[in-house]
Parts: sequence; C-alpha cells; structure tokens
Amino acid sequence: MRQPSAGEALAAALSAEYAAIYAYGRIGVRLSGAARDAAHQAEAAHRRRRDALVVQLSTAGGAVPPDRAGYALPFPVTDRASALRLAVEVEERTAAHWRAALASTTGAERDQALAALVEYAVRATRWRKTAGLTPSTVAFPGRPT
Repeated sequence: MRQPSAGEALAAALSAEYAAIYAYGRIGVRLSGAARDAAHQAEAAHRRRRDALVVQLSTAGGAVPPDRAGYALPFPVTDRASALRLAVEVEERTAAHWRAALASTTGAERDQALAALVEYAVRATRWRKTAGLTPSTVAFPGRPT
C-alpha cells in the first residue's frame, strides 16, 4: 500500500476536522455547565485547526477537500452520557488522522501533526475522566485498537 503524500495526509486530517466540528454541534447541546464550556472550547480548537489547514493547503497549491453538509455519527446522541462518549470518539478519530500524517510529513508539518495528536489525546483523556470511563488514558493515542 502506498504511503500518502504530505498534502494527501493533511487533506485527510482536514476532513477529520470538518467531521469533528459537526459532531461537537451535536455534543454541546446535550451538555451543561463546565462540560458544555469544554465542548465549545474543543469545537473552537477544531475550527482553528481547520482554518489553518485550509490556508496551508490552499497556499501550497494542494487540494482542499470540501466540507459536507452533514456527517454520519457512529451512534445517536440522546443524553449526556452519549454526548461524552461521542466526544471521546471524536478526539480519538481525529487524533488517528493526525497520527497517520506523522508518517508522511517532515519539518514544520510533522511538528504540526504531532501537536494535534498530543492535543487531541489529552482532550480525549479529559472527556473520559468527565464521563467516568476507565481507563482514562490509552497506551498509543491515535492508533486503532
């Protein structure tokens, strides 16, 4: 199997950012208090990373995948527990795309991918703790289990 180019890997990460933003719109409405604030902050972080990637890929002349009108969620979000479970999954899935980008990138792009992977792994841990899930951490963030 061919390793994707840096541009392809970053485009895939951008698509994951789009999906994360969509999901946080569904997550936030099922939370309250500090958890809702954390969801808004997470969504804002994904939006910042999305915006930076769009500029980066556009400037480099690479393909910028379009955002979709909607994304399929892995399960219905009907209450606080399912919203927290989805928040964990969103961060893990997005981290996986950035982990995959590590193999295709170098220099500043690799630093960018590593920073995203670490940020999302930490956020997934915080969501697990908020949800009362154990273990609260995973051995290799972003790696399929």
